[in-house]
Order: sequence, then C-alpha cells, then structure tokens
Amino acid sequence: MSGHSHWSTIKFKKGVEDAKRSKIFSKLAKEITVAAREHGADLDFNPRLRMVVDKAKLANMPSDNIDKAIKKGTGELKGGNLEEFLLEAYGPEGVAILIEGITDNMNRTINELKQIISKNGGKVVESGAIRWMFEKKGLIFIKRGEKSDEDMELDLINADVDDISTSDDMFVVESKAEKLEETKNNIENMGYKIDDASLAWIPNEKIDADKEKNYKLFEALDESEDVKEFYYNLNDE
Repeated sequence: MSGHSHWSTIKFKKGVEDAKRSKIFSKLAKEITVAAREHGADLDFNPRLRMVVDKAKLANMPSDNIDKAIKKGTGELKGGNLEEFLLEAYGPEGVAILIEGITDNMNRTINELKQIISKNGGKVVESGAIRWMFEKKGLIFIKRGEKSDEDMELDLINADVDDISTSDDMFVVESKAEKLEETKNNIENMGYKIDDASLAWIPNEKIDADKEKNYKLFEALDESEDVKEFYYNLNDE
C-alpha cells in the first residue's frame, strides 16, 4: 500500500459536490448525454455511460432525468449539441490545474472561465503546457469496513490494480486508464460495492502553495455548470 493518498487530490471537489447536490444533476446530465452520443444507449456496450449512470444513481439523480439525458445523446430529444473541453491553467503561486468540462457554447464558456481564473489570481495557458505534469488514471473508491483492512488490501491487489491507498473511510484504488472498467469488474466480482469509479488526472508531484487563495479559485470553478471536474497539484494534505 502506498504511503500517500490521491484522495486529497479530489477531496475538495467531493466536499463541494456533497454540499451542492442539485447542481451536480445538471453536470451529470451533460456527461450522460455525451457518453450516449458517442457509443449508444446500451449500458452493456457503453462502459463510459454505465459508469456515469452509476454515479448519477449514487447521487440520487431521478431516473427521468437520466433517461432524458440519454435520449438527448441518441437524438430522440433535442439538446444533445454538446462539446467536451480540457482547459489548462495556473492558479495562485503556480498551482497547475486541469479543467474538464462540457458546453453547448465553447467560446462563451472558455471566455467565462478565463475571467474566473484571472479574477482569482491565475492564468490560462496553452494546450499541453501543464498536462505533462499529470497522468490519466482510473480511480475507484470502496468503503472500508466490509472486511479488515488487511484482507481488503489483499483482495484489491489480486484485482490487478496499480496502487492502493486509504483515507478516512475509503480505499482508493488506481488502475491504468484503459483498464478502469476491467478493474472495476474484478472488484465487483469479489463482492465489494464500489462507491465511485471514474477517470482522473493524477499529478505526478504536488507543490506547496497558499491553500486559501487556491480554494477560492476552486470554489469559483465549481460554480460553473460547464465545469465537469478539475484536478490540481496543490499539496492539501
């Protein structure tokens, strides 16, 4: 088991999500629509859609909302004209930030995010300028306590994972990005209930910087309904 936890990388994000559940539905709906548009509405043949739908259900998103979002993606309903983006920026004191989002108006969204970032002491940089500081991984969260930590760790190692760490009440499992669905299935087949599973940008190294200033920026980014997720290399442990 590693001596550190990648949970802290998205700890802030999850805390904000818990406090603003209603806004999450809008963001999840966009992601469901994009996933359904890419590979269809059949969950058995669309792993990305299945994972987003699972996440939506965990967030208690109404079934009608999920169905409408899928139908927008397949063209049965209007409103599926969405684009994905990855914006790269520096926050206060050189904190690297990757911002993933989905929008129906790219120019408007990018301009709004540039203003948010600039207003909070950061700046947007050209594509590729900081992406190399991160690695795309699969992240899987399993609640501790179903077995002893030692038994759970042994089981998870046998699920062909890259790394395992713990934080609070969670086991955090890393997988290769392309093996996320396979690893998730391996863990579920062992009888464990997965709390969350998704792709994430993990920083190769973390830096020390002013947390208060950066959290102010993170809060502003999270207010945007076009921002799906963001990742950063601030050391906030």
